[in-house]
Amino acid sequence: MSMKSSSSYSWIWVFKKKNSFSDGGKNGGLKMKQVSFMGVVCTIMLFIVYRTTNYQYQAFKETEIEEKLHPFNQEILLSSRALDGLPRGIVQARSDLELRPLWLTSSKLKVDYSNRNLLAMPVGIKQKDNVDEIVQKFLPENFTIILFHYDGDVKGWWDLEWSDEAIHIVARNQTKWWFAKRFLHPDVVSIYDYIFLWDEDLGVENFNPARYLEIVRGAGLEISQPALHPNSTEIHHRITVRAKQKKFHRRIYDSRGSVKCTEESQGPPCTGFVEGMAPVFSRSAWDCTWHLIQNDLVHGWGLDMKLGYCAQGDRTKNVGVVDTEFIFHKGIQSLGGGDSQERKVLNSKKKRTVSNHDGRTEIRRQSTREFTMFKERWNRAVEEDTKWIDPFKNDQRRRKKQRLRGNH
Repeated sequence: MSMKSSSSYSWIWVFKKKNSFSDGGKNGGLKMKQVSFMGVVCTIMLFIVYRTTNYQYQAFKETEIEEKLHPFNQEILLSSRALDGLPRGIVQARSDLELRPLWLTSSKLKVDYSNRNLLAMPVGIKQKDNVDEIVQKFLPENFTIILFHYDGDVKGWWDLEWSDEAIHIVARNQTKWWFAKRFLHPDVVSIYDYIFLWDEDLGVENFNPARYLEIVRGAGLEISQPALHPNSTEIHHRITVRAKQKKFHRRIYDSRGSVKCTEESQGPPCTGFVEGMAPVFSRSAWDCTWHLIQNDLVHGWGLDMKLGYCAQGDRTKNVGVVDTEFIFHKGIQSLGGGDSQERKVLNSKKKRTVSNHDGRTEIRRQSTREFTMFKERWNRAVEEDTKWIDPFKNDQRRRKKQRLRGNH
């Protein structure tokens, strides 16, 4: 082939190539767009796979932490699996504290358990007369009565007319919170609208349960207590004292003492607070409170300062003290005392004899230790639960901002 023909062939090839690009440019551009689109799709898919894998890993880690912090959840899971052998319709997850007859007469074939409330008290035989007065107030108002006998004496109560209608639970030298944690599980008391968890040394001359509950319902109080007569033997916080001119109150203004209660106060003991001697809980509030009670901290010190977190919302609105229905706190020290001048207590797995006075001192020391432990547990729980947000700190910040805006 001559050089001329070779050169002509090369130009022809270049010309064809050029024409192929110019004629097929549209198709080539389309292919490039397809390649770019596929690249974007692959990138998105890789991102989704990464996020899904990362989410699963984080969920696994959180579950692992949750199991360490709350091993009881595993028990619930195992319990639900244990029920797989039963048809769902036969499963009853709740109970109650109602006494049932061995047989029903024609007049009692159907018993109404609605609109019931519960009164639970730790009692000792020494306070029998006072407990009798309290129960006599509650029985006509559709209350179930449960007595926690901390002195072991049940026989001494059978002569009371209502004793057969009450539930008696015996455990020597145990506190109200010990009993409540073990025998008032939310699933057991779920039929009761309100739970009264009272001490035995309360005077009820000026108290009517029906009128009290009417006020509580009307005010929307999830956690409450009757006000204390000003002459009560023990008054620890001014907010619990009766305000004569009010039906109920939710806060107090007081510049005396180490804690100043002003309009800016948004927490206990100035507002959102009731004390431990006569608290009253709605069903939902008790569900939360039961979980707040520590199984091993039996004296309950520190609980009252945190009850507002169980108020099912704003504690400055849902927690209150009822003034028109008030009680007298006698302040009788029961646990730690006895008939004899000396008694035996268990300490460090070794029995020793101490006086009644020393017993009360030891109880107070233990209560103080438990108070410290409770605060430490609360602080640790807040630190470890990264998803939990303190609702009241946010409210305080919001109110502060509103005040600042108002000033400007």
